[in-house]
Amino acid sequence: MSHLPDDDQLERLAQLLEQRAVPFRGFNLEALDGYLSALVLSPEPIAADEWQPPVWGTPPRWDSAAERAAVDALLEDQRFLAQQRVCFDGDELPETLAPLLWLPEDPDAEDDDALDVGRDWAFGFFRGVELREAAWERWLDDNDWVDAVFVLLDQLASGEILSDDPTAAPEPISYRQRLDIIGSLPAMLADLQQHRIAALTPREPRQRAATPERNAPCPCGSGRKYKKCCGAGRAT
Repeated sequence: MSHLPDDDQLERLAQLLEQRAVPFRGFNLEALDGYLSALVLSPEPIAADEWQPPVWGTPPRWDSAAERAAVDALLEDQRFLAQQRVCFDGDELPETLAPLLWLPEDPDAEDDDALDVGRDWAFGFFRGVELREAAWERWLDDNDWVDAVFVLLDQLASGEILSDDPTAAPEPISYRQRLDIIGSLPAMLADLQQHRIAALTPREPRQRAATPERNAPCPCGSGRKYKKCCGAGRAT
């Protein structure tokens, strides 16, 4: 059964990724957290045997089935963390559910535009989106606010703010702007989760009103018999 990872498990997973994934163009822990966030919000389900290989870049050869199972459990716990985060319904997200991003020890004291905080997280999120790109595109086409969320995440990933003028050069995103987007992440993820639930919830079909008897008063309120009013021309 999945559960929230503790600090030791997070550290173990971070080290494992640095040794077995990052050198092979896989994810670090921050990118993994963004990736899994996109997976739990995906418009369509994605099985583990599809989403796990990109984590490693080149899938490692594990020493034993037991080691593989232990690693899979670490990944599943991390996925559970991402799921609990987007499903949280409260005023303030607990620290245990906060997005896993590297930040300076005192973010408010820093003002260095060279710091690319949030870049890896956003990169991982978009890698997850790529697994169901067509389905996400339908959401983007139908919902301007979803597109606005993606614009902010793209700013974290690219480090650039695109102008409305396609001929203008993009502006670099500032450190403070990065922090503002990161601070908005939990709310944006929660909104996407609510949209996902609404999109996947079957709508109750409207029940057609029972057809009145032909000699009964017409329900339109005309005072005429149904057969002489709205029922005219219907089969007897």
